[in-house]
Amino acid sequence: MDTAQASEANMTSLFGLVDCNNFYASCERVFNPALNGKAVVVLSNNDGCVIARSNEAKALGIQMGEPFFKIRNLVEHNYVHAFSSNYVLYGDMSDRVMQTLSQFTPHVEVYSIDECFLDLGDFYDIDLFSYAWNIKKTVGQWTGIPVSLGVAPTKALAKVANKLAKKSKKANGVLVLTEPYHIQKALEATKIEDVWGVGSQYATFLKKHNIHTALDFSIASENWVRKHMTVVGVRLLKELRGESCLELEEITPPKKGICTSRSFGTKLTKLDDVLEATASYAARCAKKLRSQKSCARLITVFVQTNRYSENDRQYYNSKTICMPVATNSDIELIHYATLALKAIYKPNYFYKKSGVIVTEIIPENHIQYDLLDTVDRDKHSRLMKVMDGLTDRFGRSKVMVAAQGVNKDWILRSDYKSPCYTTRIAELPVVSNLI
Repeated sequence: MDTAQASEANMTSLFGLVDCNNFYASCERVFNPALNGKAVVVLSNNDGCVIARSNEAKALGIQMGEPFFKIRNLVEHNYVHAFSSNYVLYGDMSDRVMQTLSQFTPHVEVYSIDECFLDLGDFYDIDLFSYAWNIKKTVGQWTGIPVSLGVAPTKALAKVANKLAKKSKKANGVLVLTEPYHIQKALEATKIEDVWGVGSQYATFLKKHNIHTALDFSIASENWVRKHMTVVGVRLLKELRGESCLELEEITPPKKGICTSRSFGTKLTKLDDVLEATASYAARCAKKLRSQKSCARLITVFVQTNRYSENDRQYYNSKTICMPVATNSDIELIHYATLALKAIYKPNYFYKKSGVIVTEIIPENHIQYDLLDTVDRDKHSRLMKVMDGLTDRFGRSKVMVAAQGVNKDWILRSDYKSPCYTTRIAELPVVSNLI
């Protein structure tokens, strides 16, 4: 199959967009039904700020990104239920939702942890509304996660349909846009800042030119859009007009850059502590590279103090190293991350965060070797394969490079973390015998 045929094979005339409602908060509710109808928030790394809210929490005026200390009083008095982020649980629940959706169409694109595009191009001859409702109902029954579903001829219009389905009491979570009149009304009801791909700067610019809704944008001149918003804007314009320009991406393209970075659970001053944390981040980058069958040539390490602390001296620095041969080995990436960190570390600072970034990523079967290379790469590859197998079976941190440390005093603070109900045998929910 040539490129043109492959492109045509991926095209569809009808898209469905499934979006999990308040996904992180909904995951917590699945295993604790007593939270239904109550305000729930999920916190960022180190319990720093709010990154997810239930509708009840939104009604209380809690904003996205609000620092946790501002709502701690509400949590202590049980007006709000707070949870530390539990990405292992959320990732597994996401997989369950996506597997359920794949029962309804063989072609799906996992767009994010809580969103998925469906190819519904062969379903025009059935009752689309009933089929969409069946999807929503089945996901709820099989996973416990509530979802909203928008159906339309293009991805951008499916996004519009989904957003309105979520907001409209009449739609109640499902909206099908196939008739021109209904599409026009939906565009008219969608603010320009709510259109997929229109950021805050573009929204401000468009409003200055009297474009306030998606409908206003859809009738704008193509030449004017091309001049001010390039070909990306023209693609969006055509999508809102019902001309499909964005294909269904069933295979996620490899990342061109991978970053792993965390704030420390406490301020660190000792080099050994910062080294342990940075080594762990390097190992995670290596695992992500292997999962997409890639290797990286450049590694960048950075450290920084707490920029919000007025009492601490401020410092930020980074170091990039070009490795002799592209790699995805924990051992090699940790080695070069250590060299980079030692080059930028300064004593007597209170470090709050470090991170590792790998770039110049290539497929692992396209590596250009060095004649003077002394690394036994076959041995590294076999070792990483065994480590990945053990990690997948027993969980992260069961097998690791010694440089990652054991005590890990720097680890993230997560005072409100729920169990990993679905991925750790010791934390499975228990049903008590009440008889």
